[in-house]
Amino acid sequence: MKKSVVSFLNIALISTLASTLLPIATASAEGKVYVYSARKEALIKPVLDVFSEQTGIKVNLITGKADALLTRLRLEGRASLADVFITVDAGRLQRAKAAGVLQPIESNFLNSTIPSHLRDKDAIWFGLSQRARPIFYAKDKVKPEELSTYEALADNKWAGRICFRSSNSVYNQSQVASMMEATGVEKTEQWVKQVINHLARSPAGGDTDQLKAVAAGVCDITIANTYYYGRLINSDKASDQEVASKVGLFWPNQNDRGTHVNVSGAGVTKHAKNKDNAIKLIEFLASDEAQQWYAAVNNEFPVVPSVALSPTLAAWGEFKQDSVNLSKLGELNRAAVELMDRGGWK
Repeated sequence: MKKSVVSFLNIALISTLASTLLPIATASAEGKVYVYSARKEALIKPVLDVFSEQTGIKVNLITGKADALLTRLRLEGRASLADVFITVDAGRLQRAKAAGVLQPIESNFLNSTIPSHLRDKDAIWFGLSQRARPIFYAKDKVKPEELSTYEALADNKWAGRICFRSSNSVYNQSQVASMMEATGVEKTEQWVKQVINHLARSPAGGDTDQLKAVAAGVCDITIANTYYYGRLINSDKASDQEVASKVGLFWPNQNDRGTHVNVSGAGVTKHAKNKDNAIKLIEFLASDEAQQWYAAVNNEFPVVPSVALSPTLAAWGEFKQDSVNLSKLGELNRAAVELMDRGGWK
């Protein structure tokens, strides 16, 4: 879709949200709720505005870097105004849980709506959107039939042909944690050592930079989150669209555990002063209408299975996803970082 089409869809979805009274949020509700969000304002505020319009609950939004917001929550303690913490990746959500800044959420709606592997096993946090992390390849250098699994990237035929971002990326840390859970520490460490030796350049940049490197011929293969690819496809810049046209998407591990996925998610803060409104907001963000809007805007997959995909996501085809409980990946985060250090992933 072109940007104008996306904008039209966004407006239509916002109108639908504004005219639909959800059972989880009634127009008679009053009050306020404070949100600390690691999602950029443009990607979250419009849907929060709809929540306020429907419920009468004013949302006070503070955005920032994930780690900085978590540190702020810890330092503020009981004095914090935050009621809801929104961040990305199970690794960061687990850090918030381990830091003791969140509390369990009692919600039959969330428990019945969000699949168990996409939420914390202790109901501390709930996934709100999914991002898959498949293999991307240069269409002029690689045939899809040459690809199969993440593990197969260790084959010598990929020597000098792979680009990765650094081991500091929580996305890569969770990817490695998922492999540790699936194949064990020893095999995963061996894989890391092999693929790092296959790099075309030292790890650098973000996911979009990896996709651009593939398109430019710097490397032939990378791993990235799907929404970065979607942004390039839907960009109004001809240069971004050209990058997307040169890069193909491949769903790995379809004959075994499935492609690695992760989430953005939210939790209620430990010292929330507006707890009921905080739960109402998180429930709203898991509603069908809000899920549809958010997926269309940010090219992420809904966590609610019944929600239809946007045209961009649907065009990539159906795929089997890894159903490991994401809480486990958060718990393995430190071990994954240590393994990556041992394997030489800079």
